[in-house]
Formats: sequence, structure tokens, C-alpha cells
Amino acid sequence: MEPVIIADQGPGTDVAAGLDVAARRHVKPGRPGKPGRPRSEQAEQAIIDATLDLFAELGFEGVCVEAVAARAGVGKATIYRRWPNKEELLLAAFGSLKSPYPEPGGVSVRDDLVAMLTVMCVDKADPRKARRYALLLGEGEKYPRLMARYKETVVEPRRDVMRAVIRRGIETGELRPDTDVEVALLALTGAVLAKEKSADSTLDADFATRVVDGVLLGLAVR
Repeated sequence: MEPVIIADQGPGTDVAAGLDVAARRHVKPGRPGKPGRPRSEQAEQAIIDATLDLFAELGFEGVCVEAVAARAGVGKATIYRRWPNKEELLLAAFGSLKSPYPEPGGVSVRDDLVAMLTVMCVDKADPRKARRYALLLGEGEKYPRLMARYKETVVEPRRDVMRAVIRRGIETGELRPDTDVEVALLALTGAVLAKEKSADSTLDADFATRVVDGVLLGLAVR
């Protein structure tokens, strides 16, 4: 079968339309199409990847909607339907550098914290994500407003999830009632950041477990 090549039809035309036409041409009647990621998700991921690639190659100034659209193979309207301007697009792209935390199970504070720190370790161990994140921090000093929004919309919501788990541990008696939530948060996340810069920068689930157990040892009820 000839490969399906989907070309962007120019500004204002959603790539999904081309995908739908191609799908109708190559799916025989009575046979379901192969399962896969929805077309809208494919387009969104292509846009995010293109934004990050351009940012890695050219920095903040090299990212513009026109260049992203060309790199992702979509029309500009496809981007504007999801993000109203360049700042929102960049925030979404930078947010994708951090994998979402798993939903806390609510049974064991230790298990929930280990699961969260494992996600942090996996992200930090990914060389591509690590390079892009380092570039973000380095370039971010030139764009304080954007970085402030990044911390507000990406960093703090993740910290709030971890804070909620620690507070739950205090309420259930797993942690001491005088536990300093902010210090506990910084001890947990700071250990991962420090490990990344150490001589042995191995970041994995075992390290995440050791960090949580070490911190909780000092926070346990006596």
C-alpha cells in the first residue's frame, strides 16, 4: 500500500481535515481502522514537539507561531485554536517537560511520595528533557514574566499535590503534627535536584525510595 502523505493546506486549515480524508481513502468498508492516538492529540503533540525543537535550536526568540506551524505540518489556525498566543504555547510546551504525577492512592503517604519522586527521577534522567529544562532555566532569566507564569501554572500546582500528601500524613498521624510542610517538600524535591548535579547522577525508583524513607524517618511519629 502506498504510504499516506498528509500535507498542510495552509493557514486556517486544520490538519485533521486532511487526516480524515486520508483515513476514508484507506479504510475498507466494514473494517474498523487501526486503534491509535486521536488525530487532535497527534496534531497537538506535533505542535508541542516543534515548539520545543525550535526553542532548543534557536531559544525563545526563534519560537514563533509561523515557524512552529511549518515544523509541525499544521496550519496556524490549528495552533491558535489551542493557544491564543506565543506565551501560552511556550507554557504548554515547557509544561510537557514534566510528566504528570500519578493520582495519590490515599492509603500510604510513603507510597504516594515514592511514586511522585520516581516520576521526577525519570524526567531528570531523560537527557533530552534535561537539556531542554537546563536551557529553559538559563534563558528564563531574560524573560522574568514568562518564568513567573511558568512557576505559577506548572511548578506550583505540582508542589501543591505533594503538599497535600504531606498534610494528609499529618492528619492521619503518619507524620508528626509539627511537621513543617515546606521544609519536607524542599527536602524531598531538593534531594533529586542535588543528585542530578552529583558525581553519581543515577536517578531511578531506588533513589526515590531512599529519599522518601530518609526524609520520613525524621518526620515519623515517635
